[in-house]
Amino acid sequence: MQKFSTYLLASSTVISAILCTSSGAWAEEIPAHNQLQADTNSQQLNTNNQPEVMSQVTSVSQLSDVQPNDWAFQALQSLVERYGCAAGYPNNTYRGNRALSRYEFAAGLNACLDRVNELIATATGDLVSKQDLATIQKLQRDFSSELATLRGRVNAVEARTAELEANQFSTTTKLQGQVVAVVSDVISGKKVNGADIPDKNTTLGARTRLDFVSSFTGRDTLLTRLESNNINSPNIQTKEGNLFFASGSPSNNFGIGTLSYAFPLSKNTQAKLIATGGAPDDLTNTVNLFDGDASFGALSTFGTRNAIYGQLGGAGLGINHQFSEKLTLSLGYLTPNANDPTPEKGLFNGPYGALAQLTVKPSSRTALGLTYINSYNQPLGTGSNNATSGFGGENFSSNSYGVQTSLGIGNKLVVGGWAGYTNSQVLTGSRGKAEIWNYAVTLGLPDLGKKGNLAGLIVGMEPKVTNSSVDGLTKDRDTSYHIEGFYQYKVSDNITITPAVIWLTAPNHNKDNDNDSVVIGALRTTFSF
Repeated sequence: MQKFSTYLLASSTVISAILCTSSGAWAEEIPAHNQLQADTNSQQLNTNNQPEVMSQVTSVSQLSDVQPNDWAFQALQSLVERYGCAAGYPNNTYRGNRALSRYEFAAGLNACLDRVNELIATATGDLVSKQDLATIQKLQRDFSSELATLRGRVNAVEARTAELEANQFSTTTKLQGQVVAVVSDVISGKKVNGADIPDKNTTLGARTRLDFVSSFTGRDTLLTRLESNNINSPNIQTKEGNLFFASGSPSNNFGIGTLSYAFPLSKNTQAKLIATGGAPDDLTNTVNLFDGDASFGALSTFGTRNAIYGQLGGAGLGINHQFSEKLTLSLGYLTPNANDPTPEKGLFNGPYGALAQLTVKPSSRTALGLTYINSYNQPLGTGSNNATSGFGGENFSSNSYGVQTSLGIGNKLVVGGWAGYTNSQVLTGSRGKAEIWNYAVTLGLPDLGKKGNLAGLIVGMEPKVTNSSVDGLTKDRDTSYHIEGFYQYKVSDNITITPAVIWLTAPNHNKDNDNDSVVIGALRTTFSF
């Protein structure tokens, strides 16, 4: 019984001493839970992000920031020199004015109780003295009000913490945003297809995106994108030279642009479910340095990726399987009318695009993509009027084949290009077939003038009908070349400015005398956060 009483007295002494040494910090206003945790973490982490190991000291004089005139000097001296259970930081400081976390309190208390048990076990005779009892009584009187206040504050912090944890949005969601502002106009050229270019005015439009990127397991990704867009391409009476980020609408309504969920099926297989807003780059690697979804890289639809990819969009499913680091198989299916129950619409009965692609990457700077796309009622998104007409509204199916390549030469030069062939068959009305070709060669100069900059040149032929047996659809008789140059300048980590020029030598693949070559100028500014 006497031993148990001794143990209680010793424990009380230690606890009171710990509170005494900490009350200077605890008597101050206690910050909110998140700030308190952040302060504790920041002060207990070294430059390698590893916890600082508190080391035991044998004399209070070893602590450089503890002075004899400190109000808790005697209490700290007793803990260090009499009980041997108070530790300092590796740089010989005690940091007595820092707020004490509940974890640190528990660790310190446990160390002192372990020391008391050792003293009891070795039958130390002077474990508790009358002086200790007097100190306890004095401390209880002197700090009774502070201890009562402390208990109230701790209870308040716990209540606030519980409320925040119960109502927090998500600890696994990141907010990302981007604004693309574009000024564009027709710089040169007055007539296309024998008619004046209408609405030849300088325009300013913007595309705004807010992305909520969430993960539930650390290996999956839920993307919810809110988007508004009122950018329009200059109206030159053909889809050649159109801007990739153009919405075609003067309105600026805000809505869900993309909703998708990517998750692993196995170690080497990744799946993606897309509810809306799916695009080719959600399904596979388009193998083009300039494919930055028009936020970065090329500005035109043609310069962004092989034109055959334009048959893919909407809702659906994508699967990527890595046979090795150098070989990937991509499969995907997208439809623009998945939510429409009317006849010849819906997930499987309406327009769709289905993709299979084998991507070979011999090195980190070299890639080759072999692509096949089967589609139904999905016209190409850029090219001559004949190539993008959709065959006058008749039902048609297409088989497209593409090859894309990108080759890094040193660190400052990337050469690439692609070729795409589409064979379309009209299934109703004036039945027949049409063949459509497109190709391009690209030259990229990364980090030109400054790290993060990119200069680019694209020279190629936009989709052109080279053969047709469809009534009312003739092949394009001439060839127009698409020549696009841009310089992407990185102002800061969050801002890039990109001037660009797009030159169409014979718009709509038409070299008639009343058809001018057209030069389109654009200035894009991208803000990212």
